[in-house]
Amino acid sequence: MFQEATSRAIFPTNIWLWDLAPEIGTRLNQQMIQDLDRITAPRPPLKPGANWQTDQNLHEMAEFAEISDYVRGAAREVLTGLEVEFDDTVITGCWANMSPPGGNHPAHIHPNNFLSAVYYLSTPPGGQIILFHDPRPQVEIMAPHYKHRNNRNVQIQQVQVAPGRLVMFPSWLAHSVPNNTGQGLRVSISFNLLLSAFTEKVAKPRWQGMPVSESQD
Repeated sequence: MFQEATSRAIFPTNIWLWDLAPEIGTRLNQQMIQDLDRITAPRPPLKPGANWQTDQNLHEMAEFAEISDYVRGAAREVLTGLEVEFDDTVITGCWANMSPPGGNHPAHIHPNNFLSAVYYLSTPPGGQIILFHDPRPQVEIMAPHYKHRNNRNVQIQQVQVAPGRLVMFPSWLAHSVPNNTGQGLRVSISFNLLLSAFTEKVAKPRWQGMPVSESQD
C-alpha cells in the first residue's frame, strides 16, 4: 500500500545528565554535606512532607565554587549543542534541598531563567527519582487506554538520580519530587542559569526594520 513509512519526533524536550567521576564526586559530596550541616545548624522543625531549603546564594560562597564551576561548564556545553548565540552564562540562584523521610516537592517551574539544574549529594533508597511533567497543554483532550506505557505515551517521565549526578533541563519544564520513602536524608543543590548580557543582547527584538536616522534640531 504505502511505499515507505517513517516516524519522527518533533519539538523535542531535552534534559541532560552528567555523572562526576567517583573520585571527584565522593570527595565533593562529603565536603558539601559537612558544609551544609555547618551553615544550616540548627535546622528548624519541619511540618510533615516539608523540606529544608537554604537561601539562594550558595553560588556566592567559596564552599560551593567547585560545583558551580562544573554547572556553568555543563550549561555552556548545552548551549553550544543547541547552537545558542551566547557570551557566557550566569548563575542567578543556587540553593540546597534537604528532604527527610516523607519530604516531597510539588510540580513547579523556575520562572525568569533559561536553564535549571539539580546536583545530587545524597539519594537514599526511596529518594532516587525526579519527575518531569508533559509540557503539552492539550495532551489530555484525548486520553485513551494504552496496552503498555512507554516513553512515547506517558505524561510523567521518571529520571533516576544518584550521588554525583547532575540533571539539567529548560527552566520552563515542570518537575516534581515524590515522597522520600527511605530512612535517610535526600540532599541536592539546585541551580538557575541565564545568558549573560541578557538585557543587552537576548531581550532585544529578533527582527530588523527600516534604518532610521537620529533627529536633528
